[in-house]
Amino acid sequence: MIYDRFQNEAIEHINAGHSVIVSAPTGAGKTAIAEHVIESCIQTKQGVIYTAPIKALSNQKFRDFQAQYGDSIGILTGDVSLNADAPVLIMTTEIFRNKVLDAPDSLKKYSWIIFDEVHYIDNPERGTVWEESLIFLPTHMNILCLSATIPNIKQFAEWVESIHKKHVRVVIEDKRPVPLHFFFQCYDKVADDLNKIKGLRSYKQNRAHSLIRYVEEKDGLPLIYFVFGRKRAEYLASELYDCHFLDKAGSAKILSMYEELCIKFDLTHEKSAQDMLPLIERGVAFHHAGMLPTLKEAIERLFTSRLLKVIFTTETFALGINMPSRSVVFDELSKFYGSYTRPLKTRDFYQMAGRAGRRGIDSEGFVYSRINLRRIRIEEIRRIIYGKPEDVNSQFNASYATMLNLYSRYKDELFNIYPMSFHYFQTKARQQREALKVMESKLTLLKELGHISGGKLTPKGEFAKAVYGYELLLAELYDDGVFENLDEIGLGILAVATVFEPRKGQVVVGLSKNVQYMKSVSTSLHDSIVRKESRLGIHPYCKAPHFNLAKAIEGWMHGMKFEKILDLTDTDEGEVIRYFRMAIQILREISDAPISPVLAGRIKNTIRMINRDIIDAEKQLREG
Repeated sequence: MIYDRFQNEAIEHINAGHSVIVSAPTGAGKTAIAEHVIESCIQTKQGVIYTAPIKALSNQKFRDFQAQYGDSIGILTGDVSLNADAPVLIMTTEIFRNKVLDAPDSLKKYSWIIFDEVHYIDNPERGTVWEESLIFLPTHMNILCLSATIPNIKQFAEWVESIHKKHVRVVIEDKRPVPLHFFFQCYDKVADDLNKIKGLRSYKQNRAHSLIRYVEEKDGLPLIYFVFGRKRAEYLASELYDCHFLDKAGSAKILSMYEELCIKFDLTHEKSAQDMLPLIERGVAFHHAGMLPTLKEAIERLFTSRLLKVIFTTETFALGINMPSRSVVFDELSKFYGSYTRPLKTRDFYQMAGRAGRRGIDSEGFVYSRINLRRIRIEEIRRIIYGKPEDVNSQFNASYATMLNLYSRYKDELFNIYPMSFHYFQTKARQQREALKVMESKLTLLKELGHISGGKLTPKGEFAKAVYGYELLLAELYDDGVFENLDEIGLGILAVATVFEPRKGQVVVGLSKNVQYMKSVSTSLHDSIVRKESRLGIHPYCKAPHFNLAKAIEGWMHGMKFEKILDLTDTDEGEVIRYFRMAIQILREISDAPISPVLAGRIKNTIRMINRDIIDAEKQLREG
């Protein structure tokens, strides 16, 4: 294989036994470096772990690598465990972090850890997982970090060197192998220069339909059209019912392929799959997290076949999933960032824009931004597209389970861990004092709640340290004997309520008396925890339980068909599957805690009752 300059540089460092951090644009070819590590480890009979930020990317890497390396590949994501003793093991970063803290001896056979999309350390909700994984990484493991372009990659490498006392080589590539060209749709006209839209005074409405036709006329298909809302993706796709991007032969071919995929993934009788048919026939589709996972995979396969010409999708389609196109369209240049809507970060823009221009197929890629000058200023657009990507900043916020795991090893000396964090490395004294104070407050709360007593973890603390993200509420329920008094259905309802996050406007209706009682008990316990967190200045607060899916999970566990349980909830079908799978993962973590054999057996039955048919994530991978 002929490598680019930066790929050769990284591989030379790897062959010399060094850890490496690679910063390069999306689509530049970072995966080839990971493949070199994997192939080298297979040849030398060393183990390697590949981590990804989302399960969809983990699943895709499993399929891709399994096609290349066969039985050498395994996957472990919480709801999937296939060939888990394989020399090359793919997992989500959360699973790796848990192993580092709970079972470090299980990592002895692995010589390398690959962190894909390591700039995720900047994610406000989950970034601390990457940081904890790197802080507590076993000393015998070498690191390969792959990242989109970030300016402070050398600072990041210096931090890793400082905590592991070994050289980390930095490889930077600024150029894309396929250059991008930028265009702007404003008042339904298309310009190739921001300065050209300044003088536009017509208030003709920007139409997605006319922009897509323009891209087609310029030979810019296939096209990924990024939107920041699921309903918006579906609506825009429906606007193309009068368009045909395929000739008769192409339509016949894509319909035949879609039919085969629907049979393969048992989608033939799914209404959502049938509703997509008229769009597929025209070379159009949409893709978002609210869809059935199997339907999303079918759409992805159609896109890689190059028969699908226009796909409307949300931003997760850009996160590592290998779906390049000739052109990319941004429906707008603002999105919701956790608590408010703001203009896109430059780094996020290029994560998506980088899908334009297929390496080895296209000589250039095209990026179109739809502009409404009443909503965004020219200067802001210029900053997004032509500005410097944002630095990656620490989001360190040790979970209660992490604190308990550290306390079991280091007791009150656990605070000596904080100076090893990236947060400490890149912040000033005031911020450091604040972060340390939050850790101290968390430890105080854990002691107040009875997780720690007499300098060691109590049974309640031992339970909590096994359940990441939901430890405080679940430990209170466990300590009050709630789990022991629930049957399988009750355990399923409680597990789903623990993980569920309602979308704006969703309501809870029709709860049975038993579920109302469960809701009352868990809500009361949650409110008590939050009051204590508020008093101690701990933020964000412990997540509240939500029982929106109680009727749906009860129906499912009683054997109802999936399409029937959808009548019992206003949650999108893909979200229902995701939350049921998350509930399975939580139940598995609880079963790994020191609980009674009777409860462990009941949880095993609960998992079996939930994990069937379309919920079974392993089934999708096995059949795929």
